[in-house]
Amino acid sequence: MISDTAVGDSGPDEDFHDLPWQRARERAHAAARPVPPIVAELDRAAGLTLAEEITARTPAPAFDTSAMDGFAVAGPGSWQVCGAVRAGTVWTRGALEAGQAVEISTGAPVPPGADAVLPVELAVRHADLVSGPQPAKGRHIRLAGEDAPAGALLAAAGGWVGPALLGLAASCGYDTLRVRPRPRVRILVTGDELVRHGLPGPGQVRDALGPMLPSLVESMGGRAEEVRHVPDRPEGSLAAAVEAAGEAEVIVVTGSTSVGVTDQLRSLLDDRAARWVVDTVACRPGHPQLLAGLDGGPWVVGLPGNPYAALVAAHTLLGPLLAGLSGRGLPVLPRVPLAGDVRVAVGRTRVLPATWDGAVARVLAERGSAFLNGAASGDALAAVPPDWTPGDAVPLVLLARPF
Repeated sequence: MISDTAVGDSGPDEDFHDLPWQRARERAHAAARPVPPIVAELDRAAGLTLAEEITARTPAPAFDTSAMDGFAVAGPGSWQVCGAVRAGTVWTRGALEAGQAVEISTGAPVPPGADAVLPVELAVRHADLVSGPQPAKGRHIRLAGEDAPAGALLAAAGGWVGPALLGLAASCGYDTLRVRPRPRVRILVTGDELVRHGLPGPGQVRDALGPMLPSLVESMGGRAEEVRHVPDRPEGSLAAAVEAAGEAEVIVVTGSTSVGVTDQLRSLLDDRAARWVVDTVACRPGHPQLLAGLDGGPWVVGLPGNPYAALVAAHTLLGPLLAGLSGRGLPVLPRVPLAGDVRVAVGRTRVLPATWDGAVARVLAERGSAFLNGAASGDALAAVPPDWTPGDAVPLVLLARPF
């Protein structure tokens, strides 16, 4: 959905041409209005974004529980064992008196009157008498509400629903969550020279973007619904494809963003009276990228046709846009010292594949806007500003990696 201004937080008069790299990210994020929320079962909410804050409906834990297998004891030892309580049961025989103990399992409710739990590994039992080192008061007892008191804030709106939050929500009484679904994205890959299968023939190029972009969209929190290949000719093919993809929240168009004879996207957007947010970004590679909103319809993100330039542009505009549509904040990029020597670009941010060891980033070999080898072997993109000097910290875009 398009926000009321569709241009970010500075109003409609800000120039949207050749924007600084960070400003382009900010405008892409601020322009979007979050998609409408849904109510999802916990197992369907994983990876989505909270549409509202959640608070504990019940304390966690709901009652005082034992953190160990052993004996709940009252007063100084030795102790007379007067019963047992297991997880899932309730002690109903009244409060323990000094010198009494109850055999207890992990997770079982602690009987009233118990001071602590003596772990079974430290206990010596003879018939109904148990002895061992005196545990400190409260030792090995999880108090009711210790993790989250009733009414406590568990997560704010805009938070990511990850595994730990799902478990916490369940512990605090939730069966469903109000979340925002992944924004739907349709991808249009343009270019008569592209082939999708097998080895390319003379003058042909294997399509790298068709396989790359759906995975990238999913990693950014979107839902890639379709990849469609659109020929440069006849004229009107792209317009028809954009029209057909109009039910999505976002249409990504690759290629056709420059000013060549077959580049139709800008004229198409002008013909549709699109509301421009970004038209070119002062970065290298990825300068001819764009973002505009169709009236009453989807966002259109234009990416360069060269694969690495498209990757850079997607992290500049598409990722922040999807965060805004999902109701998430614009990610704050870590700033990390960049080692080595890098040729800066006058007036432009250079976005280069890099490795990061947790302390220092190092740029990988530069191979140009068409090549993905550096990004495939790196774990970050380093955004090097035009005034950078060796050793200065730069923003890092971290690339998705499993453990």
